[in-house]
Amino acid sequence: MKKAKIYMHDNWAGTLIEDEDGFHYTYEADYLDMENPEPISLTLPISQNKYSSKILFPFFDGLIPEGWLLDIAEKNWKLNLRDRMSILLVTCKDCIGAVSVEPIESEDNG
Repeated sequence: MKKAKIYMHDNWAGTLIEDEDGFHYTYEADYLDMENPEPISLTLPISQNKYSSKILFPFFDGLIPEGWLLDIAEKNWKLNLRDRMSILLVTCKDCIGAVSVEPIESEDNG
């Protein structure tokens, strides 16, 4: 299982998880309780419900670098290009824009 904290403007907005059933995104209760919380994406509107998908949500996949930047990441971190979640965790801590991704270390993915 792989997990990540998803930040919006330095606020912990939610948690992204990859497990044997696919991908799941849930907004954090504290983020939902903020005044006018902003969705991380138009495709993941503010909700208390969990979003689930068999593939990595297109919004998160779009954060992953492409071209020569992806080639550099693949070589430096020995990444499998098919493992989109691992690429996201390694390359998207400091993205362009308001959203950033921080890996959550656990016994399962450590």
